[in-house]
Amino acid sequence: MKPYILYAMLAGIAWGLGGYFEKAGLRAMGMPPIAGITLRTLVALIVLGLLSIPAWKSISNPNDIKAWIMIIIGGGIVAGSLGMWSFYSALSVSENLGVTLAIAFSFSPIAGTVFGLIRGDQQIDLKSGLGLLAIISGIVLIQLSHQPAKG
Repeated sequence: MKPYILYAMLAGIAWGLGGYFEKAGLRAMGMPPIAGITLRTLVALIVLGLLSIPAWKSISNPNDIKAWIMIIIGGGIVAGSLGMWSFYSALSVSENLGVTLAIAFSFSPIAGTVFGLIRGDQQIDLKSGLGLLAIISGIVLIQLSHQPAKG
């Protein structure tokens, strides 16, 4: 397996898992998305911090430590750090941007859904299941149609 494929898969899995915890933390604390994004993207803390001042004031349950931890771990560590590192690692050695993006972004909904199903708090119906199968089929088709550069 080529490294960019592994890195793109890791990015998608990390974003899917991180998104799962971010969503749960945001809901549990009643935090506006802009505040969650600020926490996730510590690199842009100054810019997003200034833009999100009104959102921080509207958090309905700021003392929910478990929600803070879910966002910090899910968004800051899993999605923000591992996901972005994997994605940039994939981009740096990728032969085809479209293939890398397709792999990375298609693994995200799969990882989030599967993790939610494992935890027992994610529902799935026939349409969602067929959609996930279509994503997997799409990954296979894109990979089969990709012709690597000859060198």
